[in-house]
Amino acid sequence: MYQFLFSLTFLIVSLGALAAAENHPVSPPPLDGLVKEALTKNPDLKAAKERWQMFTHKVLPAQSLDDPRLSLSFSNYPIDSFETGEMNMTGNDLRIEQKFPFPGKLEAGREAAQQQALWYRGVYEDTRLQLAMKVKDTWYRTYYLDRAIAITNKNIDLFDDFIQLTETRYEVGEGLQQDVLKAQIERSKLMDRLLTLRQQRESLLADFNRLLARKTTRPLKVPPQLEMHEFSADLNHVQEKVTEHRPLFASYRSLIDQYQAHKNLAELDYYPDFGVFASYRFRDDDLPDGGVDFFSAGVSINLPLWRKKRSAQVAEAASGIHMARRQYEEFRDQVFAKIHDTLARIEKSRTQIDLFESGILPQARQTFEASLAAYQVGDVDFLSLLDSLLALYRYEIDYHRAVSDYHRSVAGFEAASGVPLEEAASE
Repeated sequence: MYQFLFSLTFLIVSLGALAAAENHPVSPPPLDGLVKEALTKNPDLKAAKERWQMFTHKVLPAQSLDDPRLSLSFSNYPIDSFETGEMNMTGNDLRIEQKFPFPGKLEAGREAAQQQALWYRGVYEDTRLQLAMKVKDTWYRTYYLDRAIAITNKNIDLFDDFIQLTETRYEVGEGLQQDVLKAQIERSKLMDRLLTLRQQRESLLADFNRLLARKTTRPLKVPPQLEMHEFSADLNHVQEKVTEHRPLFASYRSLIDQYQAHKNLAELDYYPDFGVFASYRFRDDDLPDGGVDFFSAGVSINLPLWRKKRSAQVAEAASGIHMARRQYEEFRDQVFAKIHDTLARIEKSRTQIDLFESGILPQARQTFEASLAAYQVGDVDFLSLLDSLLALYRYEIDYHRAVSDYHRSVAGFEAASGVPLEEAASE
């Protein structure tokens, strides 16, 4: 009995210490350092950067002329002797030819390649934003699980004392068997909850280490409390800025310009390309005319006769422009909705935290302390005491979930908007 009362007294002291810790939170470890590590080592991000660089290297070839063609031919040899000095027409031709696209085609090709590279640049920069958000989100979820595990372990220890007390009272005829069974059942529920929380923590640890390209077993420590920073933003103010700050918006604008360049190129394909050539014929000195060498030069063009094919290419590019514009609009609407939802979640979590700190947790602790005092003098039964303890347990869990959700929502806002927090704050 005395051991049980001592444990309950210790619990009350612990609850008071917990409340004091919430008012004086511990500064978190360098989360920014973990984000930087992920931005340096994450293989998916490295692949996105290499893909951007790969398409950047396609710009120069797209704006360059095709290689000139050099040919050597043996012309007008008599088939009965294959002698070089019998026929005046016999000779060896050395020919060089260069193709020149119709004016504007190279520029259109360069523009299309450049805009494609800019698309992948925006994808890379947006991947950086999303990776930073994933690291923060996983870190804050780990904080919640660590707090939930600690609180669950604390309550399991307390239930061990409860079970011992109820068994003792039942043996001496002062308690009920249902009190013993109830305490045992609730302890088993907490054990089941603890196993689930530990499994979730291990899965989250593996996912976190994957983001940082670490071994999955490398441990991760988070602080017992998170420092709360006030955050507020004006929705209209953020939405005005987001199209310039979120990198994928620039990517979609580049995609539109890319299809526009393809359309320009398709329209220019109605016009012919040019070829310029020069050739030199080497003739045998034994020919009757002395074997004087010949020089030739000329210009060639292709004949763009198949206009239906070119009309289809123009229509294809025009449809691409319309598609890219619709994709831009859809992405913009999705981002606006995400920002709106995230700001609502931030406000909800902030309000919940204030409610827990100013009302629910102090009242739940007072209720438990009052139930404990009444139970000691026989004014309430064991089940009432148990209910007040379980209610306090749930509220403590919910409080840390709200803290975690608040920080996760702020991280989600940064990733969705691309707007720095100091610029997003309401004036």
